[in-house]
Amino acid sequence: MKTNNSGFEIDIFTDSVPIEKPDDPGSKGSILLIDDVASLRGIYESHLQNSGFDVYTAGTANDGILLFRNNPIEIVLLDLMLPDRDGDALIAEMLDLRPRTAIIVITADRSIDRAVNAMRCRALDVLIKPVTEARLTGAIDSARSFALQANPHGGDLDHAPIGAFIGHSPRMQRVYDRIRSAARSTAPVYIWGESGTGKELCAHAIHMLGPRAAAPFITLDCGALPAERLDSELFGHVRGAFPGAVTDKPGALMSANGGSVLLDNVNELPPDTQSKLLRFLQSGMTKPFGADEPIQADVRVLCAAALPAVEAVRLGQLREDLNYRLHVLDIAMPPLREHPEDISHIAQTALARLASEENRHFTTISSDTIAVLEAQSWPGNVRQLMNVLRAAIVMSHGPELTPDMLPEISPQMPCDASPTEPASAEPQEMVPRTLEEIERSAIETAIERHNGSIPRAANELGVAPSTIYRKRDAWIKKERDD
Repeated sequence: MKTNNSGFEIDIFTDSVPIEKPDDPGSKGSILLIDDVASLRGIYESHLQNSGFDVYTAGTANDGILLFRNNPIEIVLLDLMLPDRDGDALIAEMLDLRPRTAIIVITADRSIDRAVNAMRCRALDVLIKPVTEARLTGAIDSARSFALQANPHGGDLDHAPIGAFIGHSPRMQRVYDRIRSAARSTAPVYIWGESGTGKELCAHAIHMLGPRAAAPFITLDCGALPAERLDSELFGHVRGAFPGAVTDKPGALMSANGGSVLLDNVNELPPDTQSKLLRFLQSGMTKPFGADEPIQADVRVLCAAALPAVEAVRLGQLREDLNYRLHVLDIAMPPLREHPEDISHIAQTALARLASEENRHFTTISSDTIAVLEAQSWPGNVRQLMNVLRAAIVMSHGPELTPDMLPEISPQMPCDASPTEPASAEPQEMVPRTLEEIERSAIETAIERHNGSIPRAANELGVAPSTIYRKRDAWIKKERDD
């Protein structure tokens, strides 16, 4: 027996020609191992066979793709540095042939860029040589879990809606493809789009389709908490760290250990907290406030924001170095006006659920009602559509939802259009106003100019949408109290 740098204590085998192996009825599945170093191939092969897998081995990309095409491979262990072909290109070809294959990259290149690029090519995991037996076993277990969850009953599910999504349009099909690709990876995902487009649904679908589905999924809205609380909510604190800290608090990262955390409105994190998050992404270590030592946390970080990452960086809302870590994979959620063909299906599907929740007896939506709904611009997107349907159901009686039952919906206006004043309008007299009044006027004017779209108004004003939401809530509360 020999001990190698990987931590394995297994015989080193000599090079051999790849051969097909018969299926074992008791096998855990089929693994294809592609590595040009014969000694390492032998070590990995022996360990995997002892673990109950059927193992196919190859020393070149050409031999590997031939075995992949001719055998029911579920998991691929791939060295990126092959003598005849680039490993990234091989990943792309394999996933084009079988999109549900779990691919684990093994590389001696410790470059972060190399690992990130492999994730972008849709590798499920990246192992840096030398690989310990425990690390290899953990990666294989995760890959096997992914393979089972991606298609537990067989069949082609590539065009079916994912999670709680409903639409079947080509625009949403592209989103589903991105979600499936992101689910196979462990890399951070940056999800962006207007309010009400389903960013949290997207994050949850990524979690549930991936190997962490059985572990926690934690959401932290970075725009809903004051800056002084965000550190504690994200990283946790220990008892006695500050007045009122009577117990230990794990924080979102530790609460999601083994699973995923969604940082909603991530661009609202204060600069100091963004710096700490960057350190966590670099080291995998989180230090609760008041703790003496950092703690290891195995968490996949998903982020959501109204603006694309490059725009958030340009506006100074997101640190550029943090963006490089968070923005490995990108999913843009389309506004409802870009896929109006889904409105009918969404409305019909939602009707039964909303009617049941509100104890109303609606069974159908008239074609005229669908036409009215499809004619709207929906600045609030699917969330606004759901609210309109719920209001109509609450205030009416079934069994058919007709146009006269719909509440008033904001009139359409092109997103780049601005309301104009009548030609006869007289200039208004300037009157003294407080800074708060000026701010409120500017916000409300921007919202009106963008047909009620708070994300677009926020983009124009250079603030995060959650800032506007908080200010509007404060105005309503103040008016109610007065």
